[in-house]
Formats: sequence, structure tokens, C-alpha cells
Amino acid sequence: MPGADALYILGDLFESWVGDDGLELPFNARIAGDLARAARATPVYFMHGNRDFLVARRFAEETGVELLEDPALVDLYGTRTLLMHGDTLCTADTQYQAFRAQVRNPAWQQAVLARPLEQRIAMAQGLRGQSEGAKQDKSMEIMDVTVDAVLDAYRKHEAPLMIHGHTHRPMRHVHDVGGRQCVRWVLPDWYGAGGYLEVSASGVRALSA
Repeated sequence: MPGADALYILGDLFESWVGDDGLELPFNARIAGDLARAARATPVYFMHGNRDFLVARRFAEETGVELLEDPALVDLYGTRTLLMHGDTLCTADTQYQAFRAQVRNPAWQQAVLARPLEQRIAMAQGLRGQSEGAKQDKSMEIMDVTVDAVLDAYRKHEAPLMIHGHTHRPMRHVHDVGGRQCVRWVLPDWYGAGGYLEVSASGVRALSA
């Protein structure tokens, strides 16, 4: 973004990412080009989401973005800030957490990436369909973050500000953590109008895309 000191992407930029050899696909190539242009103007950081967890070194090298660990602690204008994708906070969704553990396993990823690109694309489409089907049987409360996980994250990282995505429930939350007021911002998805957070020395504000 013009004039920004840095851009942080907290996962799920892509509907699915089946390996860095997918960079040649037209849509991926266009987005990679946009990221490369942005990264030439300002530092761009990318954190894996639950849909693009296979983004790897080649993607980073060709776009100029820096891969960011989840969670990540950063200083935003003097405020210690915890950045997360957000899915690890959804501890009540045990089915999803088991799936996450499987697909983040290096051995599983290596076996998947050994398959032809076309097979991986079909596999990603199948997994996406299964995910959407599973959501029909889950309450919104189960798919949202749990307060205990949020409070644990605040205590562990000692950050008064948290920013994450994943849940698609954009909002500003205030949590009492041992008598200290901590703020949590949730990012919107991009299926509708989209949006982002602008952080400055004046604070945080939500903006439409």
C-alpha cells in the first residue's frame, strides 16, 4: 500500500496453494506479480493460513516477501503486537485441529508434493468440499476462537494487542487479562467487499478494500 511502512498478510491469501510449482498458473502468477511489485516498495510479510500452508521458499524468492512464523511478535509503533493466522485459537474444533496437525506434518507435505500438479489441484478441491460439508454440522461457536486459548496467548506472549484472521468474523474485542485490558482485532475475509486493518502511531482502524 502506498506510504505503508510494512504489509502483513496473515494467511489465506489464496483459496488453495498446492505447491510453489503452481506459480505458473495464471491466477497465481498474477498475484505473485502484484506481491513482487509491492515488495519492491515496502517490506511484505506472509504468514501461512489453513488454505495456503504449502507456500514455501520459491514463492518467497520470486515475490520478495518474507515468510513469517505463526505466531509472530512485532513492534507496531511502540505496541508489542501478536500476529496469528488464528486457527490455533479454535481449540473447540477438535476435528479441524486434527486435520491441521496432519497437513502441517512435514512427511505428509513431502508425500503430497511428490504428486503431479494436476493431482494436487484435484486433491485441494476435494479437501475444500469436505471442509465446507463439515462446517454444515458445526456451530459457529465451535468454529470460532475459544476465550481460554486467546487468554493463554496473551499471557504467553505478553502482548496487549493481537491481530488474526481465519474466523471470518471481523470485530474489535477487548479482553481482561489479569486486570489489564488487551485488544484483539479480527480480520475480514475477501469473499465480499474485503477489508484490512491500518495500524499507525494513532492506533488501529478497520478499512474497506
